[in-house]
Amino acid sequence: MPTCEQLLTEKLNSEHLNPEQLHNEKLPSKMLNPILVQGAMDVEVETLVAALSDVKQKTFGAWTFWQGLLDGYPVVVSRTEIGLANAAASTTLGIAHYQPKVIINQGTSGGHDPKLFRSDIVIGATSFNMGAYKIEFVEKGQGIHPTTWQNFDMPMYLRENGVVVEHNHFKADPALVEIALSQASSYTHGKVVVGRIGSCDEWNREVDRINWFHETMGTSVEEMETSAAAQVAEAYKLPFVSIRVLSNTDQHKQDFEPQTAIDCQVYVLDVIKALIKTF
Repeated sequence: MPTCEQLLTEKLNSEHLNPEQLHNEKLPSKMLNPILVQGAMDVEVETLVAALSDVKQKTFGAWTFWQGLLDGYPVVVSRTEIGLANAAASTTLGIAHYQPKVIINQGTSGGHDPKLFRSDIVIGATSFNMGAYKIEFVEKGQGIHPTTWQNFDMPMYLRENGVVVEHNHFKADPALVEIALSQASSYTHGKVVVGRIGSCDEWNREVDRINWFHETMGTSVEEMETSAAAQVAEAYKLPFVSIRVLSNTDQHKQDFEPQTAIDCQVYVLDVIKALIKTF
């Protein structure tokens, strides 16, 4: 009885193809693992969805996904909704339903680094759960001392092969960071830098507190989704990067500007197109 390999060789020969030619053939888009790109709010995903062709929309629970093609390659846009729990849930659903090749989280953020201004973009080399704290015991009547609070890393721990692995941050995929940086010259609305993203279910506007985060934890910006999405990506060993535009910064009294979300998506589309060329 012929083996599976012999049968395949006979089929290739009958079609005047060899295995090397078959390997180099471009697979149909429906057979390729898509790029999953995320945004929390409508204003953070509408430009991405509009750039896709052959779009199909699906909703699972509270989370909506749009599957389509960009330059002929499959891309799934996920509206994660706002916050860490939403980001974790939608990322898990996105992985389960679409088996993405990579995950790109993107959207707006608030500035922490005083060197950054509204419309600047931060590519997150690292991200962490900025809203988890370990607070030492203080007697009743001795006051509240937020500047002594320590970042609590246990919510970022993951279990791998039955063993708990400690994480105090999550690293972006270096190749994705480099590809994102390679498109910096196409972005004309501000600087593009590599930095550290702090995620929390908070909106901080006390400038002294913002400075404390920046000086003690090294934050460039704050937002509400990246570290949760990064944590799920790490659990599934999927390449991940977050790209965040400063939509506002109290360091310079610059209020929220929705246009920054649109500008960020245009930049992210350039990044995705550059990424597709590497596949």
